[in-house]
Amino acid sequence: MNIRAIAPSEFEEARQLLLAAGWDRGVSSAEEFALLLSRSHLALVAVEDSHVVGFLRAFTDGIANGYISMLVVAEAHRRRGIGQALVRAATSENPRMTWVLRAARNGVSDFYEKLGFSKSQVAMERAGAKSGA
Repeated sequence: MNIRAIAPSEFEEARQLLLAAGWDRGVSSAEEFALLLSRSHLALVAVEDSHVVGFLRAFTDGIANGYISMLVVAEAHRRRGIGQALVRAATSENPRMTWVLRAARNGVSDFYEKLGFSKSQVAMERAGAKSGA
């Protein structure tokens, strides 16, 4: 497995992974997803046998703070360390940085706790409007 920056030729495969996992925001069309990626600081893929099997998108200043926005691994490839490898690749450059994320889906907190994340008492959120609102 190879973890690296996403190539434009892999945008659609990564978008399909997100759609299959239930993501809708920012991935409903190829154009919207390309725009989303163009505004991202970090977009990584895990590639195995020439297929995208994992994807991570993040924002970071590279010095103090980072935010993991999207992480997905193809269902058939889960529980093999791919998600962990993507998170480590994104967060390993500067160990002094603080990384944050939303862990709203069931089981997600346990996954990130294994990677050194902990629940925070200081984060605040202003949720976006639901589609069609």
